[in-house]
Amino acid sequence: MISRSNNFDFLRLVFASLVIITHSYALSGATQGDPLSQLTNSQMEFSYLGVHGFFIISGYLIFKSLLRCKGLLDYYWKRLLRLFPALFVVLFLTVLLAPAVYESSVPYLQNKSVYTYIPQNLTLFFRQKGIDGVFENNPYKHSINGSLWTICYEFSMYVMVSLLFFIRKKAFVKTVVILLFISSYILTIFQPYFLYGVFVKLGLGSNHFYNLMCFFAGGMVLTYLNASKRTENILIIASFIVLIVSVYLNISQYTCYITLPLLVILIGERSTRYLNKVGEVIGDTSYGIYIYSFPIQQALVYFFKFDTVMLFIFSLPLSILLGYISWHLIEKRALSYKDLFAKKAIQ
Repeated sequence: MISRSNNFDFLRLVFASLVIITHSYALSGATQGDPLSQLTNSQMEFSYLGVHGFFIISGYLIFKSLLRCKGLLDYYWKRLLRLFPALFVVLFLTVLLAPAVYESSVPYLQNKSVYTYIPQNLTLFFRQKGIDGVFENNPYKHSINGSLWTICYEFSMYVMVSLLFFIRKKAFVKTVVILLFISSYILTIFQPYFLYGVFVKLGLGSNHFYNLMCFFAGGMVLTYLNASKRTENILIIASFIVLIVSVYLNISQYTCYITLPLLVILIGERSTRYLNKVGEVIGDTSYGIYIYSFPIQQALVYFFKFDTVMLFIFSLPLSILLGYISWHLIEKRALSYKDLFAKKAIQ
């Protein structure tokens, strides 16, 4: 079992908040990027840290979960429970409440896109970005819930990791994981197009896949890191310095795949007073915050025409509230069934 007495829940809360900051700029119609984008000459933005931080932690925790699972059925059951119940509810609420922000001459119930919104988005890979007539006069009218684009990549990583279940020798698994990180790094840097058609058919972007896979694999590799506290402190300081220098030299796209996983996992593994209690106090709210924040922000812009700062100020607590509700009423209850197939395997 992975101890809950660590900083991962706190980090995920921070990462979800960083995504909200960046979205506040895009959804309010701001012409400039967020402060981090401006500071780093567009090399990074807060959502960059947020999304990739999620994938790093996911790679670390999901790989550990696979190593503990009794079988593939047990593994996939847990992954499905983590993703789909909360996703279905947010999609259902979107369709239910959309008439409040609907602007079209076609009656809502006669709009075909209303009926395809939930099933298409539940496929993960063939996402329907919006419903015709919803938020079409907002500065960002391209999507009702732009945050959902990462979920198909997340699930793709789950499938990729599950293939390791067929490798019986632990030493060989370690070798494969390291090779996976190296190959994904090479693919990210050079971005070859020979698999472009395959990714398009799956509703994926090859460059996004390579990039997110590299961070995910970085988290997986670090499950094997067994260093002393002193060595970890040195790695944290060195990674932070390399990251800052790389941004200054405009070469962070080559170093971040190593520095960010080291920083996220080494800080996340620690148990810092107060920070390690976030999960106990409010629960694992990050997924709920992530999937609710975008439509909340779109609605606030629609009704109140908020500027960037006001949009962030109002959307952050509302998103945390809905993330809290989502965790305690839906996600946590769904996950209470996570050991269903593990128990059957034991019997």
